[in-house]
Parts: sequence; C-alpha cells; structure tokens
Amino acid sequence: MKEAMFNRAEFDDAMNDLEIIHEGFARVIFGQSQLIDRVLITLLTNNHCLIEGVPGLAKTLTVQTLANIFELKFTRVQFTPDLLPADITGTMMYDPGQGLFNPHFGPVFTNILLADEINRAPAKVHSALLEAMQEQQVSMGGQSYRLPKPFMVLATQNPIEYEATYTLPEAQLDRFMLKIVIDYPTQTESREILDASLSSNSQIIKEKINIDSLNKLCQIVQRITIDESIREYILRIVHASREPSVYALSSIAPMIDFGASPRAATFLAKGSQALAFLKGREYVTPDDVKTLAPDVLRHRLVTSYEADATQVTVEELIRKILEHVNIS
Repeated sequence: MKEAMFNRAEFDDAMNDLEIIHEGFARVIFGQSQLIDRVLITLLTNNHCLIEGVPGLAKTLTVQTLANIFELKFTRVQFTPDLLPADITGTMMYDPGQGLFNPHFGPVFTNILLADEINRAPAKVHSALLEAMQEQQVSMGGQSYRLPKPFMVLATQNPIEYEATYTLPEAQLDRFMLKIVIDYPTQTESREILDASLSSNSQIIKEKINIDSLNKLCQIVQRITIDESIREYILRIVHASREPSVYALSSIAPMIDFGASPRAATFLAKGSQALAFLKGREYVTPDDVKTLAPDVLRHRLVTSYEADATQVTVEELIRKILEHVNIS
C-alpha cells in the first residue's frame, strides 16, 4: 500500500472525533449500526442516500441525530401526491412595499433534507429536487441560488405500501450514492428500545462536532489510500454488471437489462474510502469494496422480465457478480 498523505497526529485527531460521533449515536439509537455507518459515509463524501425500510425502524431519528451531532440544520418534508415543486424549493413573492419580487426560500435550503416517502410525490417535484441534488443550487425567477454547505438529501421509501406512489426516475436514482435496505432490530435491540422508551431519562448528546471538524474529516476521507489494484477491482465489478458474459456469468446476462453507470464506480471508490476511515484504517481493502457494493449497485441494476418471471432478485445478481469477480 502507498503511504498515506497525512500525518499520524492528524489521523489520531480524526479517530477521536469519530469516537465522539459513535458515542453520540449510541446514546440515542439502539442497533442499526449499518444504517448509521451508511449515513456517515454519505455525509463524509458529500452525497445523498435512499433508505428503504418499514415504518418504526428509527430512520427519521437517525437522521435527526446525525444533524444534532454535527450541529447542522435539519429539515423534514413529508412527500405527498399533491406536493408542488415550490413547496420544496421556494418561490418568488411580491413585496408591495418595494414593488419587487423577492425569493422565499423553501425547506431545501438546509444542510440535511429528509425527504420522507419520496416516491409519493409526482415527477415534477422530483425534477426540482434533482437540480438541488446534482447542482447544489435552486433556480427561481431566472436566477440561481446556492444551497448551504454541506447539503445532503436522505430520502426514505416504504417497501410495503405502493398505492398512490410514483416510480423514481432512473436519472434521480443514479444521483443517490447508496440505497440502504434496513431490517427489524434483533430481540436484544428491541428490548433496549423498549426500556429506553419507558424510561423518563432523556438521552442528551454531550459532545458534538462542529462544521470545521466535519470539513477536516471529509478532507481526510478523500486522502485515504486506494491502491491501483483496488481501483481496477472496482471497475471490473461495475463492468461485470454490464457485460456479465466476460466474467463467466453468462447465466445472469439475460437477467440484466441495464448495468451500473460510470457514476457507480466513482461512488463505490469514494464510499470505500469512507468505510475504511470508519474502520480506523488509512487504506481501502477489497473487503471494504465488497461490503459496500450492494448498497451502491442495488438501485442501479435494471432487471429484465426474465428475472422478474423467475423471481431472481437484484441482491442475488449482485452476490453472483461479487463471487465471480476477483481482485487479480
């Protein structure tokens, strides 16, 4: 591995901040370690993520806790079929005193936007949100207004109810770095949740991370060493989703209509750097890539009718790709 591009003291300070972050989450959230790691990866790489899970799994609480730990502005928007783009981005309002139209900024002007049940809003709302996610700006009245930094969208989907929902466009799905699928907590974790809900003691986060420290953590993540062989491994995984036959995966070739975009390779590399950092390492390993690959790929692979007819899931296809694609 190549030598890391930061000194030991700098990395140790970052590890101390990371300990404060985990301690803050542990005071409020029981279990859901994968969800916590994934939202931290999203924040540390300045990206967006999609969270899918049944109601009551602490999705909103996790996002609120994330904003609280880093002292960031947090806004939650419940997406509904009658939502309008102006309800998200804002609009120009007439000021009779000045005789001018002035911008009235919407809830998207925040650091962390929780788009709750994003698939319940129509396409015109998604298109407005798409500009904010990709360009970090909002257009109103012929002018563009920059969003605060950092800015991230954490969107949720309910996998149970699909009535009155809209399929997210592929262009927007591709902007989400990760799609996180979360499950029910274990029985032990459920007992901890129950005990905490019956307790009169409020869980207060004592130590927090300011915006300057967050920026330093983001800079360290960008400098985590990712070896040439790891980069090639990432490219092969993404390429295998498009050309399975090249990697002795002819059996799944008819199951995939469209593979992952080039953006998937970039997100997998950056996410692996953040995951290595969360594990206290200065370099990326193949296991980091394998661990994060399902979250990066599951919303980017478009399965065919044959896959749907034979009940072959995206998760199975990703597992077979990871089994057949080697690092060397």
